[in-house]
Amino acid sequence: MDQSLSSSAAAAAVLPDSSFPGASDDIAGQIGLIWDQVKSPVIVPALRVAAFLCLVMSVMLFAEKVYMAAVVIVVKLLGRRPERRYKYEPLHDDVELGGSAFPMVLVQIPMYNEKEVYKLSIGAACGLSWPSDRIIVQVLDDSTDPVIKDLVEMECWRWASKGINIKYEIRDNRNGYKAGALKEGMKHGYVKECDFVAIFDADFQPEPNFLSRTIPFLLHNPEIALVQARWKFVNANECLMTRMQEMSLDYHFTVEQEVGSYTYAFFGFNGTAGVWRVSALNEAGGWKDRTTVEDMDLAVRASLKGWKFVYLSDLKVKNELPSTFKAYRYQQHRWSCGPANLFRKMLMEIIRNKKVSPLKKVHVIYNFFFVRKIVAHIVTFVFYCVVIPATVLVPEVEIPKWGSVYIPSIITLLNAVGTPRSVHLLVFWILFENVMSLHRTKATFVGLLETSRVNEWIVTEKLGDAFKTKIVTKAARKPRIRIGDRLHALELGVGAFLFFCGCYDLAFGRNHYFIYLFLQGFAFFVVGFGYVGTFVSHT
Repeated sequence: MDQSLSSSAAAAAVLPDSSFPGASDDIAGQIGLIWDQVKSPVIVPALRVAAFLCLVMSVMLFAEKVYMAAVVIVVKLLGRRPERRYKYEPLHDDVELGGSAFPMVLVQIPMYNEKEVYKLSIGAACGLSWPSDRIIVQVLDDSTDPVIKDLVEMECWRWASKGINIKYEIRDNRNGYKAGALKEGMKHGYVKECDFVAIFDADFQPEPNFLSRTIPFLLHNPEIALVQARWKFVNANECLMTRMQEMSLDYHFTVEQEVGSYTYAFFGFNGTAGVWRVSALNEAGGWKDRTTVEDMDLAVRASLKGWKFVYLSDLKVKNELPSTFKAYRYQQHRWSCGPANLFRKMLMEIIRNKKVSPLKKVHVIYNFFFVRKIVAHIVTFVFYCVVIPATVLVPEVEIPKWGSVYIPSIITLLNAVGTPRSVHLLVFWILFENVMSLHRTKATFVGLLETSRVNEWIVTEKLGDAFKTKIVTKAARKPRIRIGDRLHALELGVGAFLFFCGCYDLAFGRNHYFIYLFLQGFAFFVVGFGYVGTFVSHT
């Protein structure tokens, strides 16, 4: 009886006053009655199942995080650097052989309307310390702006006049986008001379010693297909959003890539700042554009052929983080949708594979794909932004403290390993990651179910010091008014739900979740009203 009265009171509190006396009370009473009739047979069992599944996924994610932390500690304590695990001999000039002592290397730079950064990336590639007759710099320009195309071509001619072997390549279409450009670039006759191919996105600036640090691993270890370097973010301090991105990506490079390289010699290629053995790339089937993560697709296929990968954590390549929320949101859609869709497409192929061990197949299917690319996104949003808040309204369902407090706290602290300088921002990181989990979860289901947005392609044009980001998708989108760019209905809706749950918990609850609910609801409102990231002028 008390619960029925409290339900009616809560319903009445959120309903507007009616011009008819007693109408409001009648509506509130009807809603409370319906709630009581539905809650016990439907809501409570469904919420209990959801809570149980979320707790299971939390334990899976917790175990994965603890396992990776243990591996990283072992690697650091034993000093198991790649130079000690693989044969590594620096290359030196040979007086008799000259430049022929060095293998032929192709450097690919895919571009799309990169007005602000094309000089930096081309200049960095042309400045690599490698014999000039043993390197080919290939600029793959898919630009649609004729002015930018002319500028990029002139820059290539400028470096060519200095004796650099640089090729400016364009296509008459943009089929396959980045994957299509890279695939087309490999078809040119001069590429047949090359043993290795280094790939850099347009905003990446490798140090001059990049090739001398990476090529020896490939040259002296015929089983290695890929050497991946770490990213270094030049604009991490631009705003709070870029600091949050740095924390997430630093964990990826400090922990996930390190563990994959050390334990199974497999990790997902990051699409840039890496060097591939051309023969391994071709054996794996080359570039494919069947998903929006062509880099991960290639890496998985190469690993199924038995090739190994090496990650160099101390070799860093400068690049830029997206600084507007619009760019970051669409980037995260691609990075979440693509792996889920690739998992759907390759699951049976991985299971049936005969060239790799069962342990490695379990790692790829369970650890790499299922836990990190699917479970991590779903549990973050569903558990912390839906299930736990819902238990405030349904006190019959209780979440054990180890699931609601201890496990999330440990996972959060483990994430701080990647970026020690940002430990004081952990609370902001938690709130922001929970907000972004809304989009990641949605994108994950888009990839798994292969809905209409599964092949949406986003090109994020990094513009250096210019604070604007241009987004292009495969499917043309209708222009929206500016207020639509600023307001985000999904975030506002979730924020309202969390705020309501917080108010209900403050008034009737006993778990004291309202502190978290108000903070998380406020974070959703901040993002929902567009007050995050760098603001861009549209004039």
